[in-house]
Amino acid sequence: MANSSQAAPMLELQDVHGWYGESHVLHGISFDVREGEVVTLLGRNGAGRTSTLRAIMGLIGSRKGSIRVKGVETSALPTHRIARLGVGYCPEERGIFSSLSAEENLMLPPVLGPGGMALDAIYGMFPNLRERASSQGTRLSGGEQQMLAVARILRTGARLLLLDEISEGLAPVIVHKLAEMVGTLRRQGYTILMVEQNFRFAAPLADRFLVVEHGQVIQSFTQAELPERLERLHEYLGV
Repeated sequence: MANSSQAAPMLELQDVHGWYGESHVLHGISFDVREGEVVTLLGRNGAGRTSTLRAIMGLIGSRKGSIRVKGVETSALPTHRIARLGVGYCPEERGIFSSLSAEENLMLPPVLGPGGMALDAIYGMFPNLRERASSQGTRLSGGEQQMLAVARILRTGARLLLLDEISEGLAPVIVHKLAEMVGTLRRQGYTILMVEQNFRFAAPLADRFLVVEHGQVIQSFTQAELPERLERLHEYLGV
């Protein structure tokens, strides 16, 4: 587990507001993620968790407040400049190129920084992708498409990963494989901010949990504090 008292902040949000058109979806959300931490955003649908990831990447309609990545203020930067600070975003819709093969998808991402994961390392983490390397994206299962979406951002050299509902709708065996992947990346020093509806998937993986409601963080607690929070979380999240 990351020692958050000593690790440098990789990501800091202060009083971030966000809009889609006239719809005000983030209402002054503030939190930080320390280098090497895994942090999970919990909350009901519509709470603002995905909008938070989109705001970090500059993909929301408009935003104000401070968003800093490795100390660099990014709130006025375009998405491609934010990515080049070493941020990898895996959206809920996955965004793979369906007409290309799995391996062609893996060869496309740009280099954002040193240390991008080699193909052999990707295939070691996701043996399914090695087996399906020449298969067109449309022929991959939902679980294989999700593995490919995550693998693509690992190829770029990104060290801050934003993962949106990566376990949603997948078979238990695939969810287990993705959990193993998050654990491996955590041990390798990646910094991960996850949005997860599947609490059982997220619970053993995160160093800290942030509960989001109405576009604000209303609770924050650590892995060590999880047992005493479980009953209230079950009531709140309906899990």
